[in-house]
Amino acid sequence: MSLCITMKSIKNRSTLILAVLAIAMSSLSACHSDEKEKQEQQQQEQQEEAVETPPVDLVPVEKGKLSSNIAIPGELIPYQQVDLYAKVNSYVKKLLVDIGSEVHAGQLLVVLEAPEINSQLAGAQSRIKQYEAIYFASKATYDRLLNTSKTPGTISLNDLDQAEAKKNADLANVESAKSSLKEVSSNLAYLEIRAPFDGVITNRNVNLGAYVGPGGKGSDPLFTLQDQKRLRLVVSVPENFTGALSTKSEVDFTVKALPNQKFKAKVQRLAGALDEKLRSERLEMDVYNKDKKLLPHMYADVNVPLPAGDSTFIVPKTAVVTSTEKVFVIRVVNHKAEWVGVKKGFSSDDQIEIYGDLKADDKIVKVATDEIRNGSAVKDK
Repeated sequence: MSLCITMKSIKNRSTLILAVLAIAMSSLSACHSDEKEKQEQQQQEQQEEAVETPPVDLVPVEKGKLSSNIAIPGELIPYQQVDLYAKVNSYVKKLLVDIGSEVHAGQLLVVLEAPEINSQLAGAQSRIKQYEAIYFASKATYDRLLNTSKTPGTISLNDLDQAEAKKNADLANVESAKSSLKEVSSNLAYLEIRAPFDGVITNRNVNLGAYVGPGGKGSDPLFTLQDQKRLRLVVSVPENFTGALSTKSEVDFTVKALPNQKFKAKVQRLAGALDEKLRSERLEMDVYNKDKKLLPHMYADVNVPLPAGDSTFIVPKTAVVTSTEKVFVIRVVNHKAEWVGVKKGFSSDDQIEIYGDLKADDKIVKVATDEIRNGSAVKDK
């Protein structure tokens, strides 16, 4: 009997301990659950606050001058180039130069032959002698009538006037014949074609005995002459950059044939107007090419400097937002975002010029996006 009571007592105590442990575990679980809910709520509040009031880096707007440059393609063209044609219909009698020949101004390049011009020359000379003979006869007649008319009543005034008129007409015929001779003589001079300037023959389209004539549309020239000791480097600068161009600038360029060599040239000429199709301004530099490393019509990669103009606002590139709405920076005033519309200027490395309704030392967002809406609250990191 005593043993049964003892076992029953032990059993009741175990049940009590288990119940106490269960209650304790339940309390601990409830406390842990409450703490987890608090942490999640704090994280959510922090996220909502970060969305509503994003932390940003601010930088001041500063005045300065930003020099830049642009890389654009260019072309080397001869400083002077001319296509030489025959002035009169003729045949090639002598060829004195060929492709690659270096010539000097006034040097004889080709001799042409036109037999009909010699006939025309002889005819013109004969006509001069003919008209001179007629003129001398009419002049002698007029002189005799003039002397006879000094005796009153011998020669009528009308006969004297007609003799003088014939003499003057015959003199005019003589002068006309002399002019024709000069014209034919000039055509003879066209049978010799000479170089108009120092240069190199780069093209030849005739051979001995070939029939040539006045150059027209579609006809080939006898020769092409180029001045290669000085070349023109020609580039077209886009409209956006024309305001910074200057004839005091110096450019550097490279060509594909000599990739490891850099050349320099000074700006000499600005077109002063935009090309209607390209919307760009023509820029020319003189390149001295005495060693003839460069050839006409080579393409060049040109680096054109754009010197700084008036003092402007300089900001990081990341501070300028280009959205579908507009181009702007975000100014922060009293922890409020304010979109300020700007226009872009030159850029260099990680900085850019801007123009807009800003003041020096205004605080703007360094890394701006259109997700920071106009009027929203922001805070500095």
